[in-house]
Amino acid sequence: MPTVLRFDGLRVVIYFNDHRPGHVHLIGADCEAVFELNCPEGPVALRESYGFTTRQQRRVAEQLTGSLSLLCDAWERIHESD
Repeated sequence: MPTVLRFDGLRVVIYFNDHRPGHVHLIGADCEAVFELNCPEGPVALRESYGFTTRQQRRVAEQLTGSLSLLCDAWERIHESD
């Protein structure tokens, strides 16, 4: 499970054997969320959230949107044999 990005104490992870569509897992101390990337254009979309406030979810979505190209490239690189 490669960590592809870090911000605000969160790890953005893509699992090797995960399913499509492209998405990332955000892992924090007491929270976790899954955002679909909707590559290549976005927008990122929250699929699941545990422990994040609505405000935190919006802030995380903005951060992920700003890194969408990097995240889509990482998803494709990790899952290129799919």
